[in-house]
Amino acid sequence: MTSTPRVVLDSLAFGESPRWHDGRLYVSDWGAGEVLALEADGSTTVAARAQAFPLCFDFLPDGRMLLVAGMAVLRQESDGSLVTHTDLGRVWPTGANDIVVDDGGNAYVNTVGFDFPNAEYRPGSVGLVRPDGTAEVVADGIAFPNGMAVSPDGATLLVAESYGNVITAFDIGADGRLSGRRVWASLGEDNPDGICVDAEGAVWYADVPHAHCIRVAEGGRVLQTVDLDRGGFACVLGGPERRTLYVVTNQWGPQGPGEGRHSQVVAVEVEVPGAGHP
Repeated sequence: MTSTPRVVLDSLAFGESPRWHDGRLYVSDWGAGEVLALEADGSTTVAARAQAFPLCFDFLPDGRMLLVAGMAVLRQESDGSLVTHTDLGRVWPTGANDIVVDDGGNAYVNTVGFDFPNAEYRPGSVGLVRPDGTAEVVADGIAFPNGMAVSPDGATLLVAESYGNVITAFDIGADGRLSGRRVWASLGEDNPDGICVDAEGAVWYADVPHAHCIRVAEGGRVLQTVDLDRGGFACVLGGPERRTLYVVTNQWGPQGPGEGRHSQVVAVEVEVPGAGHP
């Protein structure tokens, strides 16, 4: 089954990290240093600003935003101000990449492990940042960790290994630490980037070099494909019934993104809704 996506947001400098929160779509524009909220009329408002690349984010259970900004995780307070939630320099020497927050307020933050694309490849890690800001490495040896998601029951952390061509699963312990590492799905030659989980436990992953977004079951069986006209960087399920798949896309070549503002958010309706509340 394939579907043709429609453009819902255009001319971003470098869109990434889509999140569905409190009935709205949020997306980060790394090139502009902004987190944008998409309004019902198609306009956007700036929800947060931070000059960082990457600039991924997620929300705590109380609604406050956590943003990855270089070596720090910032927390946006109710008045809009940003404070340091934790200093990741105590955990690893390289900047962070993606972040996902579970229902208990634990944040999982990863680092690719090297200065991409300028340095020699090294494996990356996943860190646990607790609600009090304490942090530690809970998984390492990951081949370019990118998107992450927590299973609907809160028991499993899923990590996209872009260089490993797999989605890897970890059991989440009562203390937030990870164990039971295993390959959740082998993806052939695909390079999974941002991911999200639906109500049936299947994973959608965006793929930059292959310009598509794939729904896959545990074990690797492909359930649905959405072809894109440019690289797929990340995805999230949202909309009134969580049945809209939003994919952030961008032009990407051997030297990285093309010149200009060619990043978009596209949307397609799907049958299985996202996990959680609309």
